[in-house]
Amino acid sequence: MAGRRALGRRFGWLWAAYAVSSYGSGFGFGAFSLIAVLVLHSGPTQVAALSAAGRAVGAVVAVPLGPWVEFRRKRPVMVAMDLIRFATLMSVPAAFALGRLTFAQLLVVSVVVAAANIAFNAAGGAYLKALVPPEDLLVANGRFESTMWSATVIGPPLGGAAIGMFGPVTTVVADAVSYLLSALGIRAIGGREARPERTGAPRLRAGDLLEGWRHILTHAALRPLFLNTIVVNGLIMASEPLLAVLLLGRLGFAPWQYGLAFAAPCVGGLVGSRLARRLVARFGQRKVMLTAGVLRACWPVGLAFVRPGVPGMVLVIVVQLGLVTCIGVFNPVLATYRLDHTGPDRVARTLAAWSVSSSAAIAALTALWGLLATVTGPRAAIAVAGMLLLATPLLVPRRENVPGNAREQAATLT
Repeated sequence: MAGRRALGRRFGWLWAAYAVSSYGSGFGFGAFSLIAVLVLHSGPTQVAALSAAGRAVGAVVAVPLGPWVEFRRKRPVMVAMDLIRFATLMSVPAAFALGRLTFAQLLVVSVVVAAANIAFNAAGGAYLKALVPPEDLLVANGRFESTMWSATVIGPPLGGAAIGMFGPVTTVVADAVSYLLSALGIRAIGGREARPERTGAPRLRAGDLLEGWRHILTHAALRPLFLNTIVVNGLIMASEPLLAVLLLGRLGFAPWQYGLAFAAPCVGGLVGSRLARRLVARFGQRKVMLTAGVLRACWPVGLAFVRPGVPGMVLVIVVQLGLVTCIGVFNPVLATYRLDHTGPDRVARTLAAWSVSSSAAIAALTALWGLLATVTGPRAAIAVAGMLLLATPLLVPRRENVPGNAREQAATLT
């Protein structure tokens, strides 16, 4: 702790708010799927639809939120999104207590939460860029990343135990309360936030909806990173349900073995995120991002060779540990690079566009790989995803590109 870099009291409150909501989300991980199966007796098709459709429709709903967030004070938006998530999630235990819970309600709640997540993250990224000096952005993003991975290690096992002891909606209540506490933490930051000045037309235009994508796709360095991340994230997430079917079904893994095989490697994300700043200081931002981006694509193909018993479990843990460690290094470096290369007048729209695209890609590839697994089997579908991931490093830029709109950004930042 003696060597920890101090980022100030206001960042401390922001980090605390992020931490409490991250641990709440970790505690409630998979809660909707469990409720759908245990309470509503839904089949695998409905459970898959709940995950994919909620994410996809939430992304569509969030498209106009980027421009809306851009020209508003970010802290009130973050508080509002936290309160929306709190109220929406609390409707689930309320309906359960009254015996009125339905699959349609779970679907609507998942859509609202997904859209609110995108709006909150867009506002949070823009607020962080204004709150923290540029030289400290990597430190801040590394702390957020390490918090997320530590919550992933601790939250799901505790949530599973809570469900066993107190029932399936317990973790939803905890997740909802965590958003309420996050809202209180953001309110406690204090200070006055200037209202962003709108340039151009005084009202929201149709073109504003596309400004985030326009910035990304016309930026020589962000464009390949954007394509790389949405493809990598989509293929990794598309393989997860198939791996669950393979391990828990055909290979006979016990649920606790499955949980351990995915929770334990998340320690690698914590380690990687804490190493990111030191690696960048020693080797440079571009080299670290390139190396971690390449390495994270090399691990998942190993999951196609998993076998029953202890050897199979060890293989899953080793592969996941390597993957998560590389992701833990890559993500905060990418987040910092993206903020560094985006002017303050378009941060929220850029982050919203990035999140919307990522969510839509994950939903589409999850559905597509479900169909592929029906035809070829889960192991073959996992192998195909792993092989395609090996080609994704081609999208990571090998050299420092000079963006075509560099002069425009420089004028915005001065």
